[in-house]
Amino acid sequence: MFGGTGGGSSDFLISLFPFIALFAIMYFLVLRPQQRRLKEHQNMIANVRRGDVVVTSGGIVGKVSKVEDTEVQVEIAEGVKIRVIKSTLTEVRSKSEPVPANANTPS
Repeated sequence: MFGGTGGGSSDFLISLFPFIALFAIMYFLVLRPQQRRLKEHQNMIANVRRGDVVVTSGGIVGKVSKVEDTEVQVEIAEGVKIRVIKSTLTEVRSKSEPVPANANTPS
């Protein structure tokens, strides 16, 4: 009834090959670079410290005056400070030297 060719499994693999190739191309062109960018962003956020000039996803540029677990306090003008969620930082424009833990901060 089905003809005894026996080539059904090789035909199936040949028809499946374009899908496997497409997935491999997508992985190397899209997924892998995105994972690398995510890792770099997480590293950047983990290394933010007081004195760094940062840019938020909203385009606000300011100097970090205080770093907490999930938030940073950013001074955007003389005496004007805002609290920003760390994950919304998109860029660290200039890194500062580490500030000693016992340094006095003006309030």
